Amino acid sequence: MGIGLDSAMHSKFLQTCDIPVEQYAIGPFTMVIFGGAGDLSRKKLMPAIYHLFSDNELPKEGFSVLSFARREMTDEQYRNLMKEAIKESGESSFSEQTWNDFSAHLTYMSGRFEEDKGYIDLLEKIDRLTVPDNNGRKNIIYYMAVPPESTPAIVAQLNRHNLAKGNYRTRIIIEKPFGKDRESARKLNMTLHEAFDENQIFRIDHYLGKETVQNIIFFRFSNTLYEQLWNCRYIDNVQITVAESIGIETRGNFYEQAGVVRDIVQNHIMQLIGLIAMEPPLGIEADSIRDEKVKIFRSIQPMNEAYVDNFTVRGQYGPGKINGMNVPGYRQEKSVAPGSTTPTFIAAKFHIASWRWAGVPFYIRAGKRMPKRTTEICIQLKQPPLKLFGRTCDMLEPNVLKITIQPEEKIVAHFGVKYPYAPNQIYPAKMIFSYKEAFNVTPHAPYERLLIDCMKGDLTLFVRQDGVEAMWDVVDPLIARWQQTAPLDFPNYAAGTWGPQEAEALLEKEGRRWITE
Repeated sequence: MGIGLDSAMHSKFLQTCDIPVEQYAIGPFTMVIFGGAGDLSRKKLMPAIYHLFSDNELPKEGFSVLSFARREMTDEQYRNLMKEAIKESGESSFSEQTWNDFSAHLTYMSGRFEEDKGYIDLLEKIDRLTVPDNNGRKNIIYYMAVPPESTPAIVAQLNRHNLAKGNYRTRIIIEKPFGKDRESARKLNMTLHEAFDENQIFRIDHYLGKETVQNIIFFRFSNTLYEQLWNCRYIDNVQITVAESIGIETRGNFYEQAGVVRDIVQNHIMQLIGLIAMEPPLGIEADSIRDEKVKIFRSIQPMNEAYVDNFTVRGQYGPGKINGMNVPGYRQEKSVAPGSTTPTFIAAKFHIASWRWAGVPFYIRAGKRMPKRTTEICIQLKQPPLKLFGRTCDMLEPNVLKITIQPEEKIVAHFGVKYPYAPNQIYPAKMIFSYKEAFNVTPHAPYERLLIDCMKGDLTLFVRQDGVEAMWDVVDPLIARWQQTAPLDFPNYAAGTWGPQEAEALLEKEGRRWITE
């Protein structure tokens, strides 16, 4: 007996659902920002919190932002400082009325992070400012917008003065870098765990708040077309580029200690590798996803000294031109030693020891003063075994899937088509998916999204302790080898170029090239 049209149209296999818009309500909370008058607070945090408020994503009543810093200021002076910072950030929704409503939630106190008195005063202020939620709990978020070396002292004081747990429901946000190597990261984690449980600790990597980064999991595991190809049988290589056109700006002191590996590779690039290479998680819960990423970090083949020497390239930018303007070299930047050997560029090849990725190289490169600002992942597929199309002298373009994270969020598939009127000529074409054009929405800026997740208690986009230590395990041998052998040719690339020639040779000697368009 056949199935009628009406029955078919009501089949459960044909039903579609409206796309649900996430519904959430942020309850009362107090955010305590240690270092609330510094660059991070002025340039990132306060504009993000203000924007969430102006978009009605924070409660109009019942929340407070309390900044704790060394500088002496009144509440009014602090509010004026933040007002100018929000205006300078280019916040398009700024209005005097909204600012007046928002600024009433801002409070400031000065104190030294190491001294007891500041925490006695802090306890009194938190009790006075914080409104209990419907369950009678006082929700406190501590944000460490301070240099990494200040965090242990602050955490110890919070613990000593019963501010970490006690009568409060607390969470703590830690900015990268999470230590300077595995041992320091382990000690930092021990300090944190003396005061907080792991589910209270939100280690923030702003790259994970970008919509395209989050979409990697959805793109991979919801599309049969791509998941079936996502392995060593079809993929030739994976390339990850994190390029910045800016130099180190005012961060000379920090960068001299960090360098490109600690600044970009140990966190941002490792997280991208984890998302691209991970196996399907058991579910979309935070720990299911983080479990799979940690497995990838632990599967990256260790690098001995010979491997570092042969399959990594380091660089430091010299003077050059960016957008037609002369810019100084790294050694001419403020707070940089005249003979500094700190690398500002890296190119390297990683291997993941798993069945899925056996023999597939993961090439990474990151650097300052590149020709343009871009973060992208290129998955290059293997070429067909026989050449059927085009002239024998033609170099066929490989199929590439490019995921661009910034500046424009998009996914581009490169493939070949027949050129019109040509009898046997193949032509490279693109299919482009753009978030902006497809959805006509502006996604949350990374800090906004991550702040919301912390307020909700969602740990999915934050880094777990074992993940931090596993990422350091990958890069520590590389950092150690580079520190043992001083470079002889720094600076070895001009600002406005794609790094030293050795970075091109790293792929060319294996018959490959960097994908730049």
